[in-house]
Amino acid sequence: LRRERINTCIEQLKSLLGPEFLKQQPDSKLEKADILEMTVCFLTQLQQQRNLLTHCNKLQTASDKKLKEADFSPLSSTVQNMITKNKCPINSALWRPW
Repeated sequence: LRRERINTCIEQLKSLLGPEFLKQQPDSKLEKADILEMTVCFLTQLQQQRNLLTHCNKLQTASDKKLKEADFSPLSSTVQNMITKNKCPINSALWRPW
């Protein structure tokens, strides 16, 4: 009964691995150890991807927070000064070569 459970689980793992892992040894019969090793490899890759994604999300959150906390008032006042002094190209007359 114990062996039957083990064999059933290994067959389930084999079906979950998908064709990309099973292509590694197309002409030979996969042993149980091969299926277990491929499963460990797949789960390790999945965990690394998840850790990388978590790290990237933390960096993005920190970057967004710093951007929200940034003081843009000096830039805003500079733009306002340019507009009021007619140095801004928006308020200047268009140059027409004809």
